[in-house]
Amino acid sequence: MTVVIFHNPRCSKSRETLDLIREAGEDPVVVPYLEAGWNKPQLQALFAVAGIAARDALRGGAPAKDLGLLDEGVGEDAILEAMVAHPELVERPLVCSPKGVKICRPPELVNALL
Repeated sequence: MTVVIFHNPRCSKSRETLDLIREAGEDPVVVPYLEAGWNKPQLQALFAVAGIAARDALRGGAPAKDLGLLDEGVGEDAILEAMVAHPELVERPLVCSPKGVKICRPPELVNALL
């Protein structure tokens, strides 16, 4: 099975999720999304499979707050554009497998994808 983790090595939850994937015997594709970045169609596809809106995948706090993205009137398109410009805005870790896509926070959520 192919498992992909969009990973931030500085994040303990992302590291824990990666460890759980490997402990399950999987050799995941690890995408360092802060370096690789995102594109809008990629995010739209991931969120569609996960059954969530971009707002659901938006990390709170700065820079989302500083960019005004937490305001109620901000639309999906504006959030997606901001996520492309600022990859750190996407909640982590995001994992996809043939069983679906999830934001694995807490890390144990990854078990449903393995």
